[in-house]
Amino acid sequence: MSGYLKYNRSNQADINHILEIMSVVYPISNGLIREFEAHILSLSIKKDQILFNENEVCEYIYFIKKGALMGCTTHKKQQITTYISIENEFVSSISGLHGLAHSQEYVIAVEDTDLLAIHNQEINRLFLQYFELNYIFRVILEKYYKHAQQRAHIIRVGNAKERYQYFAQTNPGYLDRLPSELIASLLNVKPSTLLSVKKDFAAQEEQNKELDMWEEKLSIHMETHQSFRDKGIRLQSLAKEIGLSSHKLSIVLNSYLNKSFIDYINQYRINWIKESLRNPEIVQNFTLEALAYSAGFSSRSAFYNAFKKLVGMSPVEYTKNCCK
Repeated sequence: MSGYLKYNRSNQADINHILEIMSVVYPISNGLIREFEAHILSLSIKKDQILFNENEVCEYIYFIKKGALMGCTTHKKQQITTYISIENEFVSSISGLHGLAHSQEYVIAVEDTDLLAIHNQEINRLFLQYFELNYIFRVILEKYYKHAQQRAHIIRVGNAKERYQYFAQTNPGYLDRLPSELIASLLNVKPSTLLSVKKDFAAQEEQNKELDMWEEKLSIHMETHQSFRDKGIRLQSLAKEIGLSSHKLSIVLNSYLNKSFIDYINQYRINWIKESLRNPEIVQNFTLEALAYSAGFSSRSAFYNAFKKLVGMSPVEYTKNCCK
Protein backbone atom coordinates (compact mmCIF):
# COMPACT_ATOMS: atom_id res chain seq x y z
CA MET A 1 0.00 0.00 0.00
CA SER A 2 1.18 3.50 -0.84
CA GLY A 3 3.24 4.65 2.13
CA TYR A 4 2.47 8.36 1.90
CA LEU A 5 -1.16 7.98 3.00
CA LYS A 6 -1.69 9.20 6.55
CA TYR A 7 -4.24 7.26 8.60
CA ASN A 8 -5.67 8.69 11.83
CA ARG A 9 -8.06 7.55 14.49
CA SER A 10 -11.61 8.30 13.43
CA ASN A 11 -13.93 10.47 15.51
CA GLN A 12 -17.15 9.12 17.00
CA ALA A 13 -19.43 11.15 14.74
CA ASP A 14 -17.93 9.58 11.60
CA ILE A 15 -18.12 6.10 13.12
CA ASN A 16 -21.77 6.66 14.02
CA HIS A 17 -22.47 7.79 10.46
CA ILE A 18 -21.14 4.62 8.84
CA LEU A 19 -22.86 2.46 11.47
CA GLU A 20 -26.20 4.17 10.77
CA ILE A 21 -25.89 3.45 7.06
CA MET A 22 -24.99 -0.20 7.68
CA SER A 23 -27.76 -0.68 10.24
CA VAL A 24 -30.33 0.23 7.59
CA VAL A 25 -29.42 -3.09 5.94
CA TYR A 26 -29.36 -5.13 9.16
CA PRO A 27 -29.25 -4.35 12.93
CA ILE A 28 -25.70 -4.16 14.32
CA SER A 29 -24.82 -5.77 17.64
CA ASN A 30 -23.08 -3.89 20.43
CA GLY A 31 -20.02 -6.10 20.03
CA LEU A 32 -19.59 -5.14 16.39
CA ILE A 33 -20.15 -1.48 17.24
CA ARG A 34 -17.26 -1.64 19.72
CA GLU A 35 -15.04 -3.34 17.13
CA PHE A 36 -15.72 -0.59 14.60
CA GLU A 37 -15.07 2.09 17.20
CA ALA A 38 -11.71 0.47 17.92
CA HIS A 39 -10.55 -0.16 14.34
CA ILE A 40 -12.03 2.43 11.95
CA LEU A 41 -9.46 4.94 10.72
CA SER A 42 -9.79 8.15 8.73
CA LEU A 43 -7.73 9.74 6.00
CA SER A 44 -7.99 12.51 3.45
CA ILE A 45 -6.57 12.58 -0.06
CA LYS A 46 -6.33 15.39 -2.57
CA LYS A 47 -7.76 15.50 -6.06
CA ASP A 48 -5.70 13.34 -8.48
CA GLN A 49 -4.02 11.54 -5.60
CA ILE A 50 -3.86 7.75 -5.94
CA LEU A 51 -5.47 5.71 -3.16
CA PHE A 52 -3.91 2.43 -4.30
CA ASN A 53 -2.10 1.34 -7.44
CA GLU A 54 -2.30 -1.48 -9.95
CA ASN A 55 -0.26 -4.53 -8.97
CA GLU A 56 -0.48 -3.44 -5.34
CA VAL A 57 -2.29 -5.16 -2.47
CA CYS A 58 -5.20 -3.00 -1.30
CA GLU A 59 -5.01 -3.42 2.46
CA TYR A 60 -8.22 -1.60 3.41
CA ILE A 61 -11.91 -1.36 2.69
CA TYR A 62 -12.83 2.33 2.38
CA PHE A 63 -16.00 4.30 2.96
CA ILE A 64 -16.34 7.65 1.22
CA LYS A 65 -17.39 10.30 3.71
CA LYS A 66 -17.00 13.17 1.26
CA GLY A 67 -15.71 13.41 -2.29
CA ALA A 68 -15.44 11.09 -5.28
CA LEU A 69 -13.17 8.28 -6.43
CA MET A 70 -12.78 6.47 -9.71
CA GLY A 71 -11.44 3.04 -10.49
CA CYS A 72 -9.23 2.77 -13.57
CA THR A 73 -7.18 0.32 -15.57
CA THR A 74 -4.66 0.97 -18.31
CA HIS A 75 -4.70 -0.64 -21.74
CA LYS A 76 -2.11 0.23 -24.36
CA LYS A 77 -1.17 3.29 -22.27
CA GLN A 78 -4.78 4.48 -22.30
CA GLN A 79 -6.73 5.08 -19.09
CA ILE A 80 -10.06 3.26 -18.91
CA THR A 81 -12.51 4.28 -16.21
CA THR A 82 -14.28 1.25 -14.76
CA TYR A 83 -16.39 2.85 -12.03
CA ILE A 84 -17.10 6.06 -10.13
CA SER A 85 -18.07 6.21 -6.47
CA ILE A 86 -19.14 9.15 -4.30
CA GLU A 87 -20.35 9.80 -0.75
CA ASN A 88 -21.74 6.94 1.36
CA GLU A 89 -20.31 4.21 -0.87
CA PHE A 90 -17.73 1.54 -0.05
CA VAL A 91 -14.62 1.19 -2.21
CA SER A 92 -11.85 -1.39 -2.36
CA SER A 93 -9.98 -3.33 -4.97
CA ILE A 94 -12.43 -5.42 -6.98
CA SER A 95 -9.85 -7.84 -8.32
CA GLY A 96 -8.00 -7.96 -4.99
CA LEU A 97 -10.97 -7.85 -2.66
CA HIS A 98 -10.17 -8.38 1.05
CA GLY A 99 -6.45 -8.03 0.28
CA LEU A 100 -6.23 -11.60 -1.01
CA ALA A 101 -4.57 -10.71 -4.33
CA HIS A 102 -2.84 -7.84 -6.12
CA SER A 103 -5.17 -5.25 -7.57
CA GLN A 104 -5.61 -5.11 -11.33
CA GLU A 105 -6.99 -1.58 -11.12
CA TYR A 106 -5.97 1.63 -9.41
CA VAL A 107 -8.19 4.12 -7.61
CA ILE A 108 -7.68 7.86 -7.81
CA ALA A 109 -9.47 10.83 -6.28
CA VAL A 110 -11.67 12.84 -8.62
CA GLU A 111 -12.14 15.46 -5.91
CA ASP A 112 -10.58 16.16 -2.52
CA THR A 113 -11.91 13.16 -0.63
CA ASP A 114 -12.38 12.22 3.03
CA LEU A 115 -12.43 8.50 3.77
CA LEU A 116 -12.99 6.05 6.57
CA ALA A 117 -11.07 2.80 6.43
CA ILE A 118 -10.84 -0.56 8.14
CA HIS A 119 -7.97 -2.97 7.54
CA ASN A 120 -8.76 -6.18 5.67
CA GLN A 121 -7.21 -8.24 8.46
CA GLU A 122 -9.73 -6.77 10.89
CA ILE A 123 -12.72 -7.05 8.55
CA ASN A 124 -11.87 -10.68 7.71
CA ARG A 125 -11.64 -11.45 11.42
CA LEU A 126 -14.99 -9.79 12.07
CA PHE A 127 -16.60 -11.76 9.26
CA LEU A 128 -15.87 -14.92 11.26
CA GLN A 129 -17.41 -13.52 14.44
CA TYR A 130 -20.45 -11.48 13.39
CA PHE A 131 -23.24 -12.78 11.17
CA GLU A 132 -24.67 -9.31 10.59
CA LEU A 133 -21.45 -8.07 9.01
CA ASN A 134 -21.54 -10.94 6.50
CA TYR A 135 -25.16 -10.14 5.67
CA ILE A 136 -24.57 -6.39 5.31
CA PHE A 137 -21.61 -6.84 2.98
CA ARG A 138 -23.47 -9.46 0.97
CA VAL A 139 -26.24 -6.93 0.32
CA ILE A 140 -23.68 -4.24 -0.53
CA LEU A 141 -21.90 -6.54 -3.00
CA GLU A 142 -25.18 -7.63 -4.57
CA LYS A 143 -26.10 -4.00 -5.16
CA TYR A 144 -22.68 -3.26 -6.63
CA TYR A 145 -22.70 -6.22 -9.02
CA LYS A 146 -26.24 -5.49 -10.19
CA HIS A 147 -25.17 -1.95 -11.09
CA ALA A 148 -21.99 -3.28 -12.72
CA GLN A 149 -23.98 -5.76 -14.81
CA GLN A 150 -26.45 -3.09 -15.90
CA ARG A 151 -23.62 -0.72 -16.78
CA ALA A 152 -21.76 -3.40 -18.75
CA HIS A 153 -24.93 -4.29 -20.64
CA ILE A 154 -25.84 -0.75 -21.63
CA ILE A 155 -22.26 -0.01 -22.70
CA ARG A 156 -22.15 -3.11 -24.91
CA VAL A 157 -25.55 -2.78 -26.59
CA GLY A 158 -26.73 0.80 -26.04
CA ASN A 159 -26.02 3.76 -28.27
CA ALA A 160 -24.54 7.00 -26.91
CA LYS A 161 -27.95 8.46 -26.02
CA GLU A 162 -29.02 5.30 -24.19
CA ARG A 163 -25.76 5.20 -22.24
CA TYR A 164 -26.11 8.84 -21.27
CA GLN A 165 -29.74 8.39 -20.21
CA TYR A 166 -28.86 5.32 -18.13
CA PHE A 167 -26.04 7.18 -16.38
CA ALA A 168 -28.21 10.24 -15.73
CA GLN A 169 -30.99 8.11 -14.20
CA THR A 170 -28.77 5.88 -12.05
CA ASN A 171 -26.31 8.57 -10.96
CA PRO A 172 -28.28 11.78 -10.33
CA GLY A 173 -26.02 14.75 -9.77
CA TYR A 174 -22.90 13.17 -11.28
CA LEU A 175 -23.26 14.90 -14.67
CA ASP A 176 -22.93 18.42 -13.28
CA ARG A 177 -20.37 17.45 -10.69
CA LEU A 178 -17.79 15.29 -12.46
CA PRO A 179 -15.51 16.12 -15.40
CA SER A 180 -17.02 15.31 -18.80
CA GLU A 181 -13.93 13.41 -19.95
CA LEU A 182 -14.26 11.10 -16.94
CA ILE A 183 -17.92 10.32 -17.67
CA ALA A 184 -17.10 9.84 -21.37
CA SER A 185 -14.44 7.30 -20.43
CA LEU A 186 -16.85 5.44 -18.15
CA LEU A 187 -19.52 5.31 -20.88
CA ASN A 188 -16.98 4.47 -23.59
CA VAL A 189 -17.86 7.42 -25.81
CA LYS A 190 -15.83 10.29 -27.18
CA PRO A 191 -15.95 13.51 -25.10
CA SER A 192 -17.31 15.37 -28.15
CA THR A 193 -20.10 12.79 -28.50
CA LEU A 194 -20.96 13.12 -24.83
CA LEU A 195 -21.12 16.91 -25.15
CA SER A 196 -23.45 16.65 -28.15
CA VAL A 197 -25.76 14.17 -26.40
CA LYS A 198 -25.76 16.28 -23.24
CA LYS A 199 -26.83 19.35 -25.24
CA ASP A 200 -29.63 17.36 -26.92
CA PHE A 201 -30.95 16.16 -23.56
CA ALA A 202 -30.73 19.66 -22.08
CA ALA A 203 -32.76 21.01 -25.00
CA GLN A 204 -35.32 18.23 -24.56
CA GLU A 205 -35.61 18.96 -20.83
CA GLU A 206 -36.18 22.63 -21.58
CA GLN A 207 -38.88 21.71 -24.10
CA ASN A 208 -40.50 19.37 -21.57
CA LYS A 209 -40.63 22.19 -19.02
CA GLU A 210 -42.42 24.37 -21.55
CA LEU A 211 -44.83 21.55 -22.43
CA ASP A 212 -45.45 20.97 -18.71
CA MET A 213 -46.43 24.60 -18.37
CA TRP A 214 -48.81 24.54 -21.35
CA GLU A 215 -50.35 21.21 -20.33
CA GLU A 216 -51.09 22.64 -16.90
CA LYS A 217 -52.57 25.78 -18.42
CA LEU A 218 -54.67 23.64 -20.77
CA SER A 219 -55.96 21.46 -17.90
CA ILE A 220 -56.88 24.47 -15.78
CA HIS A 221 -58.70 26.03 -18.72
CA MET A 222 -60.65 22.84 -19.42
CA GLU A 223 -61.66 22.41 -15.78
CA THR A 224 -62.58 26.07 -15.33
CA HIS A 225 -64.37 26.80 -18.61
CA GLN A 226 -65.57 23.28 -19.53
CA SER A 227 -64.78 23.97 -23.18
CA PHE A 228 -65.32 20.27 -23.91
CA ARG A 229 -69.09 20.79 -23.60
CA ASP A 230 -69.03 22.87 -26.78
CA LYS A 231 -70.15 20.51 -29.58
CA GLY A 232 -68.36 22.64 -32.14
CA ILE A 233 -65.01 22.74 -30.37
CA ARG A 234 -62.00 22.37 -32.67
CA LEU A 235 -58.26 22.27 -32.06
CA GLN A 236 -57.88 25.73 -33.58
CA SER A 237 -60.60 27.28 -31.42
CA LEU A 238 -59.26 25.68 -28.22
CA ALA A 239 -55.74 26.84 -29.02
CA LYS A 240 -57.03 30.39 -29.49
CA GLU A 241 -58.88 30.23 -26.14
CA ILE A 242 -55.70 29.41 -24.20
CA GLY A 243 -53.37 31.65 -26.23
CA LEU A 244 -51.40 28.89 -27.92
CA SER A 245 -50.67 28.16 -31.56
CA SER A 246 -52.46 25.20 -33.13
CA HIS A 247 -49.08 23.61 -33.87
CA LYS A 248 -47.93 23.88 -30.25
CA LEU A 249 -51.24 22.50 -28.95
CA SER A 250 -50.85 19.54 -31.32
CA ILE A 251 -47.40 18.86 -29.86
CA VAL A 252 -48.76 19.04 -26.30
CA LEU A 253 -51.54 16.58 -27.12
CA ASN A 254 -49.89 14.18 -29.57
CA SER A 255 -46.26 14.07 -28.45
CA TYR A 256 -46.48 14.99 -24.77
CA LEU A 257 -49.82 13.47 -23.70
CA ASN A 258 -49.85 10.87 -26.47
CA LYS A 259 -53.52 11.60 -27.22
CA SER A 260 -55.42 12.79 -30.25
CA PHE A 261 -57.43 15.97 -29.92
CA ILE A 262 -60.76 14.13 -30.05
CA ASP A 263 -59.69 11.56 -27.44
CA TYR A 264 -58.49 14.34 -25.16
CA ILE A 265 -61.83 16.17 -25.42
CA ASN A 266 -63.87 12.99 -25.12
CA GLN A 267 -61.99 11.97 -21.98
CA TYR A 268 -63.13 15.18 -20.32
CA ARG A 269 -66.67 14.62 -21.55
CA ILE A 270 -66.76 11.06 -20.22
CA ASN A 271 -65.23 12.08 -16.89
CA TRP A 272 -67.94 14.73 -16.58
CA ILE A 273 -70.63 12.13 -17.30
CA LYS A 274 -69.13 9.64 -14.83
CA GLU A 275 -69.05 12.33 -12.16
CA SER A 276 -72.68 13.22 -12.90
CA LEU A 277 -73.72 9.56 -12.54
CA ARG A 278 -72.54 9.64 -8.92
CA ASN A 279 -75.39 12.06 -8.18
CA PRO A 280 -78.64 10.05 -7.56
CA GLU A 281 -80.80 13.03 -8.42
CA ILE A 282 -79.19 13.39 -11.86
CA VAL A 283 -79.52 9.64 -12.51
CA GLN A 284 -83.27 9.81 -11.73
CA ASN A 285 -83.96 12.81 -13.94
CA PHE A 286 -81.64 12.46 -16.93
CA THR A 287 -81.05 9.71 -19.44
CA LEU A 288 -77.56 8.70 -20.54
CA GLU A 289 -78.20 10.27 -23.93
CA ALA A 290 -79.24 13.55 -22.33
CA LEU A 291 -76.04 13.60 -20.27
CA ALA A 292 -74.02 12.79 -23.37
CA TYR A 293 -75.48 15.70 -25.32
CA SER A 294 -74.97 18.02 -22.33
CA ALA A 295 -71.33 16.87 -22.10
CA GLY A 296 -70.71 17.86 -25.72
CA PHE A 297 -71.29 14.69 -27.74
CA SER A 298 -73.17 15.38 -30.96
CA SER A 299 -74.69 11.91 -31.40
CA ARG A 300 -75.58 8.76 -29.48
CA SER A 301 -73.21 6.63 -31.56
CA ALA A 302 -70.28 9.00 -31.02
CA PHE A 303 -70.91 8.86 -27.27
CA TYR A 304 -71.16 5.06 -27.11
CA ASN A 305 -68.08 4.52 -29.29
CA ALA A 306 -65.96 6.97 -27.31
CA PHE A 307 -67.12 5.59 -23.97
CA LYS A 308 -66.35 1.99 -24.94
CA LYS A 309 -62.93 3.01 -26.29
CA LEU A 310 -61.83 5.03 -23.28
CA VAL A 311 -63.56 3.15 -20.44
CA GLY A 312 -63.50 -0.41 -21.77
CA MET A 313 -67.23 -1.04 -21.38
CA SER A 314 -70.48 0.40 -22.66
CA PRO A 315 -72.18 3.28 -20.82
CA VAL A 316 -75.03 0.96 -19.81
CA GLU A 317 -72.60 -1.61 -18.34
CA TYR A 318 -70.78 1.13 -16.47
CA THR A 319 -74.04 2.53 -15.07
CA LYS A 320 -75.10 -0.90 -13.81
CA ASN A 321 -71.75 -1.39 -12.07
CA CYS A 322 -71.30 2.02 -10.52
CA CYS A 323 -74.84 3.06 -9.72
CA LYS A 324 -76.23 0.02 -7.90
